[in-house]
Amino acid sequence: MVYFSDYFNLDEQLLEDYGAFNISLINDLPLFIDPFLLFGSNKNEYQKLHSDIIKYLTFLKNKSKTGSLSNANIKSWYKFSEVKQNWFGYSLVGNGGSGLGKKFGKAMSANMHIVYDDLNNEKVTVSSHLEKAGLFQIGVGKDNISDFTCNLIKGYIAEYTEKFALKHLESQQVKVIMVDKIYFDYTLEKWMPKQFTLPFINGDFVFLTPKDLLTKDDNWINSNDLRGNFESICTAVPNDQLRSEIHNYFRSKIPPKPKKKRPSQKELTFAINETIKQFPEILKYYIKLKEENKVGAKHISQEKVEEVENIFIKNVSTLIGELIKQTKFYQINPKGSFKEALERVEFLKDVIENKDGYRLFYSKGKAIKREADLQIIYRLTWHATPFDVNREVNNGRGPVDYTVSNGSKDKTLVEFKLASNSKLKMNLKNQVGVYEAANNTSKSIKVIMYFDLVELAKVNNILKELELENNPSIVLIDACNNKPSGSNVK
Repeated sequence: MVYFSDYFNLDEQLLEDYGAFNISLINDLPLFIDPFLLFGSNKNEYQKLHSDIIKYLTFLKNKSKTGSLSNANIKSWYKFSEVKQNWFGYSLVGNGGSGLGKKFGKAMSANMHIVYDDLNNEKVTVSSHLEKAGLFQIGVGKDNISDFTCNLIKGYIAEYTEKFALKHLESQQVKVIMVDKIYFDYTLEKWMPKQFTLPFINGDFVFLTPKDLLTKDDNWINSNDLRGNFESICTAVPNDQLRSEIHNYFRSKIPPKPKKKRPSQKELTFAINETIKQFPEILKYYIKLKEENKVGAKHISQEKVEEVENIFIKNVSTLIGELIKQTKFYQINPKGSFKEALERVEFLKDVIENKDGYRLFYSKGKAIKREADLQIIYRLTWHATPFDVNREVNNGRGPVDYTVSNGSKDKTLVEFKLASNSKLKMNLKNQVGVYEAANNTSKSIKVIMYFDLVELAKVNNILKELELENNPSIVLIDACNNKPSGSNVK
């Protein structure tokens, strides 16, 4: 069992018809709620959620005008635990996350008057947007925006889940839960709890999330997009004088170069950041452009959610089915951690190379080269095991992808790398040994996946140079998409 439909013995179509994402209850999937999808929706309930967020930002801004907030205020108004029960995020093991703490609260509260200078008095944009905070260099990133959004609409998510649970789940599958921080009482100036009947499994409740609120990688309004399209955004500023001043200032921040030599990315990033500081209204024109393309936001979001569904649900379900059918994969008796971890890598390799599993890593014919995808898929194959499978803590030397252990004396590290990774050689030469020493083990497995023959040649050259060609702890996986279909291989 991996997905919500498995654990609660439901037809997947019920979730599809309800509009909910069929989450994994083994591991977070790389999705999050984009607040712009509330603003851009035609649904009244989503529009209200967007208005509620703006109302809360207004409260925070008004409080920030009174001076520096106390630690108690920051804790009460800005500090939230991660909503781990929706099983979304960037955790490679389980569904844990750090949530929003004092650092986020101080960064936001100290900059409310700058970030939301025209809150409720917008002249360029239609509305203010929570994710605007992520455009400034103030230490508020997309993970913070995602966690904040999810907490601010947690009441809606709880009601949405409860409605589904009461209609489709058995009484033994649900539990009445008092959920904290569901709505904000503006009279008491305090977040309040509320009781819900929710799906309950493995000692915790579960939230379902509408698919049309989800996206992957970046919010529709995001810093990477702003900086990647900076010059074209500035060109769209309608005021001729302001536009000219922006362009002149931007060029003045780029060091002079010999003819035909382009500035480095570092130099461009510096110039962009300095220009935004000098002309913060650029952000308003950028947001205006994003507001004008609501349809694009919905379309991109839908594509990204479908990509995650294809990779982590449909394709992984097929993978698990193959492993069960052909190898009795989940009935393997406990063995040493190295042998058990290596067997699972070899099974994964066989499915990817010989049973069309390489399709896990392609979307619309294009390779999706993300080490995190391979890591999550590997983790999903461990759901029925007596072994402890975890992403190890940093130890000051950098985290490993996974540790597989059976007691403190039997531990194996598993590292996943793409052949295209520019630091592959350094990792094979130095880092794995450092990780082993930091984790008190001498056993590790290195898995390298390649997508074409050029990448394979690169890996082979590195292994030869490091005298690791025949090392049994190094496993190469061929994810090239020019294989004959597995169904046609006799």
